[in-house]
Amino acid sequence: MKIIILAGGGGTRLFPLSRANYPKQFLKLGGPHSLLAQTVARFLPLVAAKDIVIVTNHDHLHHVRAELSACSATAAHIILEPVGRNTAPAVALAARYCIDKLGADDNELLLVTPSDHLVGNPAAFVQAIRQASTAAGSRIVTFGVRPDKPETGYGYIQAGAKQGDAYIVDSFKEKPDAQTAERYLKAGNYYWNSGLFAFTVGTFADELSRHQPAIHAGLEQSYEALLERFADLPDISLDYAIAEKSDRIVTIPLDADWSDIGSWDAIYDVLPKDAAGNAIHGDCLPVSCRDSLILGHSRLIAGIGLEDILVVETDDVILVAKKGESQKVKEIVAELKARGRREAAEHTTVYRPWGRYSVLGEGPGYKLKKIVVNPGQRLSLQLHHHRSEHWIVIGGTAKVTIGAQEQMVHENESAFVPVSTKHRLENPGKIPLEMIEVQNGKYLEEDDIVRFDDIYGRA
Repeated sequence: MKIIILAGGGGTRLFPLSRANYPKQFLKLGGPHSLLAQTVARFLPLVAAKDIVIVTNHDHLHHVRAELSACSATAAHIILEPVGRNTAPAVALAARYCIDKLGADDNELLLVTPSDHLVGNPAAFVQAIRQASTAAGSRIVTFGVRPDKPETGYGYIQAGAKQGDAYIVDSFKEKPDAQTAERYLKAGNYYWNSGLFAFTVGTFADELSRHQPAIHAGLEQSYEALLERFADLPDISLDYAIAEKSDRIVTIPLDADWSDIGSWDAIYDVLPKDAAGNAIHGDCLPVSCRDSLILGHSRLIAGIGLEDILVVETDDVILVAKKGESQKVKEIVAELKARGRREAAEHTTVYRPWGRYSVLGEGPGYKLKKIVVNPGQRLSLQLHHHRSEHWIVIGGTAKVTIGAQEQMVHENESAFVPVSTKHRLENPGKIPLEMIEVQNGKYLEEDDIVRFDDIYGRA
C-alpha cells in the first residue's frame, strides 16, 4: 500500500487564520501538531514513512519538510506540482512516481487522502482503511461519513446495495441546500463524501483510460515526462474526473469522528465549549455570550451579549460572522485578491526555508521587521537596489557577510548593509538567531532581491 497525501490548498475557507501562503494543513488544530503531521501519523500504523508520498508545491516545500520532521516521518517522499491542476492530475503524478520510483505495479493499492482533516478515532480510521484494502480489488473505494446533521457544506454519497463491508454507490450529490440536506439525513442512506479514495494502480489507469484519456496519456509516460507536460493536463478533481462517471464505485462507512473542518462553523463544532456553549481560545472576556466562537491571537477580545456569532482575530485581520454563514469566507478572500490586498495571501509573519520574519511596522521610506533564522540555516547571498538594512541582534549569534567582509555579530550588536551591496546572513549557532531589521529606502517590497547564491535553489 502507498499513501498519497494531497497537500496543496488555497487557504481560503479558514481565513484569516489560514492564507494562500500558509493554508489549513499547516495549522495546529485539535492538538499540538499540524493537520498535515496528524494526517501522516494516522497512517504510520499501516505503512512505513517511505511508503507515503506527499504532493505539494514549491511554495509549501519547507513547511512540509518541517512537519515531516515534527512527526518523525522524514523518510516520506515529497513531489512538487509544477502548477496547480486539481486532484486528478495530482494523483496521476503521484501514481507515476510510485511506479517509477517506488516499484509499484498494477496490483499496488493507493490510498488518496487530503492533508487537512481531523479524525477523532484513529483506531476506527485504521480499521476502515483495512476494510477498503479488502474491498478495493477491481473497484474504486470511497469513504462515506454518516451525517449527524443536515450539513450543506459537504457533498453526499447515495449508497445502494451492500457488498461485504461496502455499499454500491448509486450517485454522488453536490452540496445541497438546507431542505435537501434535511431530506438526505432522514433517508438514512446518504453519507458525507470524505474525499478519501482507495484503488489499485491498475484500476486507476483503467478508469482514466475510459473517462480522462488526456490524463491517462500522461500516466503512461515516465514520471519526468509527466512533470514536463503537467501544465497541459486538464484542471479537474478526482471526483469529477472518475468517481462520478465510473460504474465501479463502492463506499465504506467511516465512523471515526471525522471532520474536514472546512469552515469556522465546523471548527466551533469540534472545539470544547464552556457552560454557555462558547468555544473560547486566547485572551478573551465573554459577558452574557452564548453559543459563540471567540478565537483570540494577539490582543484582548471582550464580547458582550454575543449569540451564535463567530469572532476570529489575528494581528492584522478580525473576522466577525453569524454562525451558519462562514462558508462565505471565501467570498471575502476573493474580494481581497481582487483588490490586491496582501492579507489574502500572507500573514504579517511570513515563513521561509531558513526561518521566518514578522513585519512590526512600516511607513513611507521605512519598514521594521523581526527576523528569526533557524540554527544552521542561512539566507541567500543577495543585494537590494532600493534599500539599505540595519540589523540589530537581540538573541543568538549572526554570521554576516557584507561585501568582501565577514563578521560575527552578537547580542546587542549591529551591522549595516548599504544599498546595492552583496550581503548574506547566517546562523552558525545552536539556538535561533533573533534580530530586528530596519529597512530604509523608496521601495521596500520583497521583489527587490537579486540572488547570487542560495542553498534552497531560489537563485
